Amino acid sequence: MATIAENPQSRRRRQPAAVPEWTPSRSAAGRHNPWTIAWILSIATFMEVLDTAIANVSLRHIAGSLAAGLDESTWVITSYLVANAVILPVSGWLSDVIGRKRFYMGCVAIFTVASLLCGLATSLPQLIFFRVLQGIGGGGLVPSEQAMLADTFAPKDRGKAFALYGLAVVVAPTLGPTLGGWITDSYSWHWVFLINVPVGIASLFLCAQFIDEPRAVVRERLRKLRGGLKVDYIGFALVAIGLGSLELMLDEGERYDWFSSPFVRTFAVVAAVSLVSMVLWEWYHRDPVFDVRLLKNRNFAVCMFMMCIVGFTLYSTTTLIPMVLQTQHGYTALLAGLVLTPGGLMTLLCMPLVGYLTTKVPLRNLLAFGLFVLGLATWHMSKFPSNLTFMTAMQARIFQAASLGFLFIPITTLSYHGLAAGRNNVASAMLTVARNISGSVGIALTGTLLAQRTQYHHAVLVEHVNPYNPAAQNALQGLSNLGSGSVGGAAPGLGVLDGLINRMSGIMAFNDVAFVMGIGVLGALVFVPLLVRARAEGGPAAH
Repeated sequence: MATIAENPQSRRRRQPAAVPEWTPSRSAAGRHNPWTIAWILSIATFMEVLDTAIANVSLRHIAGSLAAGLDESTWVITSYLVANAVILPVSGWLSDVIGRKRFYMGCVAIFTVASLLCGLATSLPQLIFFRVLQGIGGGGLVPSEQAMLADTFAPKDRGKAFALYGLAVVVAPTLGPTLGGWITDSYSWHWVFLINVPVGIASLFLCAQFIDEPRAVVRERLRKLRGGLKVDYIGFALVAIGLGSLELMLDEGERYDWFSSPFVRTFAVVAAVSLVSMVLWEWYHRDPVFDVRLLKNRNFAVCMFMMCIVGFTLYSTTTLIPMVLQTQHGYTALLAGLVLTPGGLMTLLCMPLVGYLTTKVPLRNLLAFGLFVLGLATWHMSKFPSNLTFMTAMQARIFQAASLGFLFIPITTLSYHGLAAGRNNVASAMLTVARNISGSVGIALTGTLLAQRTQYHHAVLVEHVNPYNPAAQNALQGLSNLGSGSVGGAAPGLGVLDGLINRMSGIMAFNDVAFVMGIGVLGALVFVPLLVRARAEGGPAAH
């Protein structure tokens, strides 16, 4: 059953919560300054989120070094994401059972050791196995960190705390491809993983010295253990199989031509059956590992939806923009990565401003502004010309990145509004799952739509190249003269024309995808009024 604090109807009547939304007895700061804790938690966050993107640009080098095919090397990415998806939903429950500080430091230790092993791997199977370990360690970091921040900071300071923390979550995926490309070109792909080792050791040392395990959290854990720990094995299995299969299907679907492949169909069916069964099982289980009943809280459910919008758009554009710049506009990998980097700097500048505004402006107003800017910026990308310059692409990304602080901070802060303090671990895990899974869905769907629209535009353009179209024949003759240096048949120009058609088809397809995403983000504005009207002071909701 949901507590009174989790019931939207009770908030409308402004009845006191059965469990306080925040209490200082749960703070992870102890006798230390809470802002010191925020900085320490951001270190491991940056390291883990960076690792989701940094290895992407090194796949060719990894494949060549380990005598593997490029298709096989993609399992370096897939294995990490699948392991991440499996552990994320249950990380809140594990944190409650094992102990928050112990679980968090265990995750950092596993991630650090696995990073060392990845850097020392001598074969692809070894590397994939170590990446699974790395994904298991990394999957528990972000939910634990968000829960500790929510417990450490009073509602009036949460917006600023999440602004600091959000720098790591939002900037790391943007810097990942550029940093990974530079490290791989300057040193070797091994250092993409080995750079995590000193950072992980520093994080472990600082956590041991500064992070406190509050007595209130210890008492809650001991009370659960005394009552007899009833492990929800069925729920855990359904979550792991469902999300793992979904992640595998999304990541490998395009390579196997989606549902024409028995491989993809099998994992799609397994994911659907497992996830539906998981929702039904966890809804009625007394101690679920993944508490789907939190979605009965309308405010939290809307925040989950908004996080899905942000994850879908951020991960999709971060993947599509460099790909299109390289394939259709002739950019190098490093130059394509540099297009994204100023966007990360813009987010870096906006985060402190948004953190300050959270105490002055209702959070849902900031969220509405962020959605509007994100939608407008993504729609603006649908106007990219065929002669796209570096400056135009960079400015478009900066415009889009300016919205991220206005989205991430209000969503994260609002999601804890009205929740009992003891539910912060589970809520953090669910939010992170929403962001990661929606990002994978976004990459898969936009990649598929890009391929389909490219085929469509290619077919339309080719229809106009025929002997009865004088304009096409003149263009073909001109290209032939340009390519051969003599006035002859049109055959030498066919190859040039085919290249131009392929390039224009790809550019037009990207514009279509950007248009659809932009309109979709703007459409999400209609759900903003469903959120509580609250500032970061944590005052009562007004309806």
